[in-house]
Amino acid sequence: MDRETQQQWMRRALTLAAKAQGRTSPNPLVGAVIVRGDTVVGEGYHHRAGKPHAEIEALRKAGDKARGADMIVTLEPCCHHGKTPPCTEAVISAGIRRVYVGMQDPNPLVKGKGARLLRKAGIEVTTGILRKECERQNEVFVKYIRTGMPFVTLKAAISLDGKIATNSGDSKWITGPEARKTVHRLRDRVDAIVAGSGTVLKDNPQLTTRLGKRGGRNPVRVVLDSQGLVPLQARVFENTDRDRIIYVTAEHAPGVRLRRLEKTGVEVWVERAGKEGVPLKRVMRRLAENGLTHVLIEGGARLNAAALKARIVDKVLFFVAPMLIGGNGAVSVIGGPGIQKLKDALHIQNSVLTPVGKDWMVEGYL
Repeated sequence: MDRETQQQWMRRALTLAAKAQGRTSPNPLVGAVIVRGDTVVGEGYHHRAGKPHAEIEALRKAGDKARGADMIVTLEPCCHHGKTPPCTEAVISAGIRRVYVGMQDPNPLVKGKGARLLRKAGIEVTTGILRKECERQNEVFVKYIRTGMPFVTLKAAISLDGKIATNSGDSKWITGPEARKTVHRLRDRVDAIVAGSGTVLKDNPQLTTRLGKRGGRNPVRVVLDSQGLVPLQARVFENTDRDRIIYVTAEHAPGVRLRRLEKTGVEVWVERAGKEGVPLKRVMRRLAENGLTHVLIEGGARLNAAALKARIVDKVLFFVAPMLIGGNGAVSVIGGPGIQKLKDALHIQNSVLTPVGKDWMVEGYL
């Protein structure tokens, strides 16, 4: 199989893997295609944690046609027993002749071992097919496995001059309906949304996913409130029978308040807070320990500044409206004292600009 053909089938595998975005955490996104010549005899993707892996799905569909065929898979096949048996055993037993791998699995239990086992069994293995594309698709999984921390996206809707509200606090709506729909699609794909008390007090948001007939999936809602200011009747605390809601507060929070929240089904985390509120790194690590690997921050200027200062942000996603707000009292997207010298500025890498309705979506990495 020439390089161009390998890449062609890998793109198909990537498309399959993308169908499960937001559904496989804490597992990776994986797609697999089995071909004989120019014909697909089986294909599949990992639907969600605990379900069969992509290789197994593809092998089941291929049946006896897998013997002597080629497999193209976005991630190195696993070789250890977890919730499912090792994929390497199934690939070997099925009689696959060649395996083309997109990226090496960063999990120490697999890393390189899966490919070595396949080669030991006489299967030809080629790695690195569209590696960058495969790694980008699994950036959440890679960060989680390597650091034990979630991948954090900082999202904001801003004016062209960097404001998130006027000097009177008016912020609805800076961006248009297309941008807001894109945000709901993003919420459908992340594991948790984090908001601070200021945002909840000002906007009283639901922080849910609303995608019309599709509905979407509500991520875990996380409220940071070290001062105990958020009212118990806030909309963010609704539907505890269906959704998981985590309320993070400080040690000095009144016990009566916390017990009332717990009775409604809200999960309460008590942290030792400092001058800047609850420790964001500790909260992020606890979220990762709970299997929440992709976190979306939808906060105000104060939380945005704290997240950047704590260096927990991996990616920024700003929706920029072609409007000018102005005013010394208007709220900027990032609060706090800021930097004193340009050399200390945080630089965004690999930025991409995409039109979304009348607005622009700017995304990039820290």
